[in-house]
Amino acid sequence: MKGIIFDLDGVICSTDKYHYSAWKKLADKEGIYFDAVINNRLRGVSRMQSLEIILERAQKSYTEKEKAVMAEEKNAIYVNLLKEMSEYDLSEEVKYVLQKLREYGMKLAVGSSSKNAKIILKQLGLEDFFDAVSDGTNITKSKPDPEVFLKAADFIGEKPADCLVVEDAKAGIEAAFAGGFKCAGLGEAAEHPKVTYKMEGFRDLLEICQ
Repeated sequence: MKGIIFDLDGVICSTDKYHYSAWKKLADKEGIYFDAVINNRLRGVSRMQSLEIILERAQKSYTEKEKAVMAEEKNAIYVNLLKEMSEYDLSEEVKYVLQKLREYGMKLAVGSSSKNAKIILKQLGLEDFFDAVSDGTNITKSKPDPEVFLKAADFIGEKPADCLVVEDAKAGIEAAFAGGFKCAGLGEAAEHPKVTYKMEGFRDLLEICQ
């Protein structure tokens, strides 16, 4: 194994509460029911796909232009909430493991569908830590399509077969499998039948990569 590609939300850090708050505010404004169960369906999918899931409970139809405006409104709320993040939102366990993996000589990349990945990394103090960042700004297809991981592997100059993807969402595991990557799953992703390694915690990566 020569490279590791990390999903960002739910793996390196957790921005779930910020996504939830932003979508909740938008849904409430439109009079659309939204709760934590629906929010869980949004994990690992694009902003527009997330909006379509939320609009399943809408009492009216929206034009594509109106949807685009709503998606941008949600993102503006979310980006403003991200200002609350800091280096303290990066756990000591994650910091320790990332440093050890670097010592192991691993190439490290981020593979996230989020267009705000670089903003989040900056807030966490990881702006210059990873060798490459593949995110929503350089892909056209969201997970479970493997594009974001394939580009990450290309950015670090490694073949998919020589890289491990670390994911917490089932869509991410599907994407990794489709791209020919080994994959390690956290949380619900650990129960996916296609996962290569089941992780109970982030520190498990050290044993996997030794």
